[in-house]
Amino acid sequence: MKFWQVASFSEPDQLLEIAKGAEAAGFEGVFLSDHLFFPGDLRSKYPYSEDGVPGFDGSTPFPDPWTTIAAMAAVTTRLRFSTMVYILPLRHPLEVAKTVGTVARLSGGRVALGVGAGWIREEYDALGVPFAGRGKRMNEMFEVMRKAWSGAMVEHRGEHFDLGAFQMTPAPEAHVPIWVGGLSKHAFRRAGALGDGWIGTGQHPDEVAGIVEQLQAARREAGREGDPFETIVPLVTPPEPDTLRKLGDAGVTATTCWPFSYTVGPTSTIEQKRDAMMRFADEVISKV
Repeated sequence: MKFWQVASFSEPDQLLEIAKGAEAAGFEGVFLSDHLFFPGDLRSKYPYSEDGVPGFDGSTPFPDPWTTIAAMAAVTTRLRFSTMVYILPLRHPLEVAKTVGTVARLSGGRVALGVGAGWIREEYDALGVPFAGRGKRMNEMFEVMRKAWSGAMVEHRGEHFDLGAFQMTPAPEAHVPIWVGGLSKHAFRRAGALGDGWIGTGQHPDEVAGIVEQLQAARREAGREGDPFETIVPLVTPPEPDTLRKLGDAGVTATTCWPFSYTVGPTSTIEQKRDAMMRFADEVISKV
């Protein structure tokens, strides 16, 4: 079982020290979230709460994740980084491929791209990007990005992107994993057929068996049962070592430590965050 520290919502000026602290504590990596902005008139409904209201607002910090990851990678040597999740179809695949591929190259391959379709229509409207059909567009983006990351002269002729011959350099030196977030049947199918893993949204341990079954079915259908695959399940329950061991036996490969805003308060010092990570290492990581 691998453990990732969620650094979302943290004070931006502490993020580099958070990365150093996570590496020292023995975490596998750090997750960062993604939103371009928070709409002044939010009409979109948050899909992961009963009332449709998100647990953040316009005052919540969302620094650009890839700029931040580049900086965090520069002050660490082993720690990995990923988005949880990057709103992929809001962007053009070549722009994403260039950014992520560059960070992958400069960090020594310590990044994964965690992606989702997004739920805030207002972000799409502001950029003039269609909200409808974003899932199908995202599926095609996987192919475009992987072609770009090959470093070869390639072209792409698809339904959503028609790209003549192009070559993108520098290319990552190793495969960049793409992990798919979401709980819809489309998200499970996308993860199993196209992705290198799946990222949960915060699940109860009782839900895990059904989720693993759906992912395995999607992988079998796509003929990808033998491919490497990460099943990353943040939990809504406390991280009990016995529970985590059982989840590992059931097919879960990684979980997360909750954001600091949940564990040590809405605001906290870097010393408090370091202490929280070390306690988690002592009480959970060392016992699983």
